[in-house]
Amino acid sequence: MIGGRTIGLWLVLLAASGALAQEGDAPSPPPAPVTLRLPAVEARQGVASDGVHVFAIDNERIGKYAIATGKRIAQWQGERRLFPHMNSCTIAGRELVCAASNYPALPQTSAVEIFDAKSLRHVRSVSLGFGPGSLTVLDRHAGKWWAVFANYAGKGGEPGRDHRHTLLVRMDDAFRQEAAWTFPAEVLARFAPYSCSGASWSADGRLYVTGHDRPEMYELALPEAGSVLELRRTIGIDSPGQAIDWDPRVRGRLWSVDRKDTALVASQID
Repeated sequence: MIGGRTIGLWLVLLAASGALAQEGDAPSPPPAPVTLRLPAVEARQGVASDGVHVFAIDNERIGKYAIATGKRIAQWQGERRLFPHMNSCTIAGRELVCAASNYPALPQTSAVEIFDAKSLRHVRSVSLGFGPGSLTVLDRHAGKWWAVFANYAGKGGEPGRDHRHTLLVRMDDAFRQEAAWTFPAEVLARFAPYSCSGASWSADGRLYVTGHDRPEMYELALPEAGSVLELRRTIGIDSPGQAIDWDPRVRGRLWSVDRKDTALVASQID
């Protein structure tokens, strides 16, 4: 016989599950205004910007474009067997630092691929080996590296782990983990069955992340206690997920990619 307390707990859990399902099905907010679109054949996985140029990222190739003219001024092409899945990159000094993995192969392995930002010459690779997921994001903020290790409920996912195991990790200069946080349930419901594909810290110190395929991004905050990030707001954007980057020279300008049209998209975020 099931007791009243057990039934009550079951009803609470059922209601919570229904609320998350409803959250996952809700439409995205209206997109922020688009101020610029630049065609880029490499615009498949992500984008990075130094304020003068934008870098279009594909699995094994990168294109460097002048923002003022839209002209491609440099390109790099790697071997697919060595670069099966580069996802997002960020500018750090004179280098373009990229998150890479063996997705969708298993078991999951990850690496950091580093390029000269001027010439796009591949400078070095830092192998991370096995980790808590598939490395999809790297960003530099407050003197630290910030990484996302993605997990998936399906293709590319490790047995026993799904999108709920996606992790934000703070790393030192040697890419060693210092601290880690999980994502809030309402954001994970929007990720499902995929994961986090992009993340970028704004100039005023706020963290924004994107999923795989929804035209929206999430402003998150580190919690005062515990290990779960806090959702502050959901913002509609014109691009369906993938990696993002804030423009360091134009306040409120967010760069994203339109995979379908292979374009770099600049949106103005309030």
